[in-house]
Amino acid sequence: MSEIASVYDTSETAIYMWLTFGVIIFAMISYAMERISLEITSLLILIVLLVIFQLPHLWQLLGGPEANIFLTPTELLAGFGNPALISVMALLVMGQGLFQSGALEGITEKLSNLANKSPLLAVGLILILAMITSAFLNNTPVVLMTIPILATIATKGGITAPRLMMSLSFICILGGMTTLIGSSTNLLVAGVIEDTGVLQIDFFSITVPGAVLAGVGALYVIFVMPYLLKSVAGNNDEEREEQTSGKQYILEMRLKAGDKLVGAQPVAGFFPELTGLTLRMVERYGETFLPPFEDFTLNVGDTLVMAATRPELTDALSDQGHPLFSLAEEHAEGVKPGNINQPTLAEVVVAPGSRMNGRSIYQTGFHFETGCKVLGIQRRSRMLRQNLRDIRLEAGDVILVLGSSKQIQGLRSNRDVLLLEWSASNLPNFAYAKRSLTIFGLTVLLAALNILPIVVAAIFGSICMILGGALNIRQASRSIDLRIFLIIGASLAMSRAMETTGGVAFLSSNFIQVFDGAPPAVMISAFFLLCAITTNILSNNATAVLFAPIALGLASSLSMAPEPFIFAVIFAANCSFATPISYQTNLLVMTPGGYQFKDFMRAGIPLIFIIWITYSLFAPWYFGLY
Repeated sequence: MSEIASVYDTSETAIYMWLTFGVIIFAMISYAMERISLEITSLLILIVLLVIFQLPHLWQLLGGPEANIFLTPTELLAGFGNPALISVMALLVMGQGLFQSGALEGITEKLSNLANKSPLLAVGLILILAMITSAFLNNTPVVLMTIPILATIATKGGITAPRLMMSLSFICILGGMTTLIGSSTNLLVAGVIEDTGVLQIDFFSITVPGAVLAGVGALYVIFVMPYLLKSVAGNNDEEREEQTSGKQYILEMRLKAGDKLVGAQPVAGFFPELTGLTLRMVERYGETFLPPFEDFTLNVGDTLVMAATRPELTDALSDQGHPLFSLAEEHAEGVKPGNINQPTLAEVVVAPGSRMNGRSIYQTGFHFETGCKVLGIQRRSRMLRQNLRDIRLEAGDVILVLGSSKQIQGLRSNRDVLLLEWSASNLPNFAYAKRSLTIFGLTVLLAALNILPIVVAAIFGSICMILGGALNIRQASRSIDLRIFLIIGASLAMSRAMETTGGVAFLSSNFIQVFDGAPPAVMISAFFLLCAITTNILSNNATAVLFAPIALGLASSLSMAPEPFIFAVIFAANCSFATPISYQTNLLVMTPGGYQFKDFMRAGIPLIFIIWITYSLFAPWYFGLY
């Protein structure tokens, strides 16, 4: 037994290093294949690392000699308290506050109106605006808010969706390269490096090289990439029609005194005030009027029968200038920072055996019983072409309802309908739009001027968003992405294990041997390309955390300043262009653009090479390595 113990002692460090490499290889394969969910993979990584570094303790319990424990559970799990990770989560909350309050809707609406005059100019301005916004805001809400605008412009300008949607995702990733808070990747690398005490990365430290890379990449994305995607068929016409128009609801509105539509007159047969809605007919004192409407003025008492998809209804109910906004306004009265009365859209299904079967929606007394207003009805995913008062409900009918958050939650106990929990979504509360923009601007200012550390400024901003009423606790908790949280925590644990067991020094020395005698510029270029390839296999956050200590090791071994290698990790880890799974915004645009996996490779791989070559040429000059 003493002989075994002796072998164990002499090879102890190497054993732990190779075990750590084994865990990292498993992580890369599992994250890339996604046979196991990313959350489960992250938890497995943590469990295995915790067990591995407790082996000396277990060995001692079995009668072996006392041995050192390289990493304690506290050290391995310390990543979950990392300031960079906390900053990322806080910024996600702030992004959700801007999204919920509709703070950016005014700008996007103006750009959408510009599309009527020049669709191509509108597309260019939207992409540039998205790029600038992504430098200060998480990419995901920027893409979410911009997708429907680009879809509208594509329809007006006759531009196919595949030529636009991927450009949106890529341009946001490029914009995120220009400031420290532009991407979670940037924050994580800065956090790992700051812990070593070697280098402090400030808010605008990466702005100059980042702007150069983003500018070169943007030229490719705007002027070249659409032609590479020109032949992408996407979905067939029927599928595309379903995606852009969606399932339609029939709804009606009776005009009252003071309504914005009273006195409205048609233009070219249609009413421009009803943007996004299809007016199917107008009833006046039992007489029916059908489109196109000519020499017709809407009056008090007219009943408008309209058709619209849920996204179109959401936009109309959220737009203060739209005639339907008054419906949402009724439910927004008395809204307080708790937001329990925030207007909410949801779908309910008429239950089997419901007393509503065979009755019209008005005969059921649904509105008086629940406080929720019925906006539309679907039957077997089809829009019924009748007035609401004439529709006799059947089991399985889907009803779109509008009510306060509290009223919608009350439908859970209603025995006549089944609430589809996933369908409930709050309408933007524009009353807090200016407030949320002010909070966000103040947070960025505090961080940019180094008045407060980024983590403190981000937490301050997210708390102010909640206290200021821009979003509630439930919305804030939903904005914290558990997948990102666990992946980053597991990646930080792997990074710590690799550094402690000598894995960083091992990889650095072998990398230097491979490129022995090569100029520093060549080493930086090769290191950048290695990181860029890995980020499309693994993930941007995991790549950033794992390669940051290796970059420091390389710089130390070569007796060079660490900045060229550290910046290479930041920018290369952001090169998540070649696969849809490499970055969340790529997944968001995959369905609207009708893309396949190969389409990302076709458009993304050239962009990776462009960014790589640009950095390889610019970095040596910028850092004075020539």
